[in-house]
Amino acid sequence: MAAGDREILESEYFHVQNVIESFDNKALIIKAWSVTFSLTAVGTAHTAQSWQLLGLAALASISFWFLEGTWKTFQYAYYRRSRQLERYFAGKGSDVVPLQISGTWYQAWNQGGVKRLWRILRWSHVANPHLFVVALAVFLLVLHWLGWSTMPAN
Repeated sequence: MAAGDREILESEYFHVQNVIESFDNKALIIKAWSVTFSLTAVGTAHTAQSWQLLGLAALASISFWFLEGTWKTFQYAYYRRSRQLERYFAGKGSDVVPLQISGTWYQAWNQGGVKRLWRILRWSHVANPHLFVVALAVFLLVLHWLGWSTMPAN
C-alpha cells in the first residue's frame, strides 16, 4: 500500500459513515411527511365525511413506505464499503484500494435488486408508521363499506 493510503482510507471511512447516517435523517423526514400527509387525509376524510380521502391516505402512505424502502436500499449499498474499510482497520485485509466508494456502492446496489427492496419493506422500522396508516385507512374504508360508519356516501 502506498504511503498516505491509510490516512485516505480513514477519511473515506468517516465519509461513508456520515453518508450512512445522513440516510437515517432522510428516512425520518420521509416518515414525517408520511404521517403528516396521510393522517391529515384520514382526519380530513372523517371531518369532510369523504371516504375517497381514506383511499388517498392509504395510497399516499404506501407511496411513502415504498420511497423509504427504496431510500434504505441506497443506504444499504454503502455498508459494503464500510465493512471493507473496517476489515482493513481490524488488520483482516491489506488489499483495500482507496477511493472506491462509488464502484463499491454500484456493485452492492445492483446485487440486491428487487429482492432486497421487498425484504427491507418488511423491516419493522421501515414499515412503521406507514403500515399503521394503511391499516387504519383500510379499516375505516371497510367499516364504511359494511355500513358501520357514520360517514355517508358521497
